[in-house]
Amino acid sequence: MGLDKIIAISGKPGLYKVLNQSKTGFVIESLTDGKRTTLIATHNVSALKDIAIYTYDEEFPLGLIFKSIFEKEGGKTAISHDAKDPELMAYFEEIVPNFDKERVYPSNVKKVIRWYNQLVDTHFDFSTVQTEEEA
Repeated sequence: MGLDKIIAISGKPGLYKVLNQSKTGFVIESLTDGKRTTLIATHNVSALKDIAIYTYDEEFPLGLIFKSIFEKEGGKTAISHDAKDPELMAYFEEIVPNFDKERVYPSNVKKVIRWYNQLVDTHFDFSTVQTEEEA
């Protein structure tokens, strides 16, 4: 399973795996508790593979950020998303040194860290994340 099958839903906490698609929406499963539900197509949904972080040069794909954190932490969970904002931003700067500090807010960094830790907890295979050259 790659990041194209994992989604974030606006207004709902956590991440979800897309199991199936129907005419009116999706059948999804929570990565946290494994509960399955139907999601009506009117919700604002983002696949993790389509999310990127602003840098001063270009947008940096979320998958590559996850891969960088995975390598830095040796496959373990990262800093807690509940850490203080300056600590989170300093940690994120180690991962993405040239991120745009005017357009990337602490709330964005908290989401990235929370999502990464949730993926690690569900034993996500980060080797499935491809760089642009590999794709």
